[in-house]
Amino acid sequence: MKKMFLAVLLLFTFIATSCDKIDDLLTFYIDQEETIRIESNFPIGVVTPLSPIPVKTNSSETFKNNKTRAELVKDVSLNRLTLSVAEPTDENFDFLRSIEIYLSNDKNEETKIAYLDEVPKGVKTIELKSTNARLDKYIKGETYTVRTRAAIAKPITRDVAIKAAMRFKVTADPI
Repeated sequence: MKKMFLAVLLLFTFIATSCDKIDDLLTFYIDQEETIRIESNFPIGVVTPLSPIPVKTNSSETFKNNKTRAELVKDVSLNRLTLSVAEPTDENFDFLRSIEIYLSNDKNEETKIAYLDEVPKGVKTIELKSTNARLDKYIKGETYTVRTRAAIAKPITRDVAIKAAMRFKVTADPI
């Protein structure tokens, strides 16, 4: 009986380990970088949308380069979203109280993908919290739109350019 139990336990461990390795082989990342602009006349204290940014995905090419197709992609999620002040170079995030990032598509579907309720003071780079939303319908499409909502903590005397570095985790089925 002990030998049978040990054999079943070993078989289960082998299968569980093999599934993790297969998932690793079928997982890849898509890096996307966009620039968000906040104009100097932005209202203070009110959560306000910024101008939407259309993004061409090139997903067919990306999937092909990773030896898969859109119909085999089973899960896409935001792995990381980092914002960095690009211009002016002497600016930091002291002007920003909170920020939310959304993706939308041509079917008027919209999903919140990341946010930061309290932006730390004195930093030039921040990492947003992911909502862990499923983003398949956006990344599989040819285009999507990045929309930002921000609350400004203090007046901005100059336009600010922020680099948004997004990393999406993509997992595809083997068949």
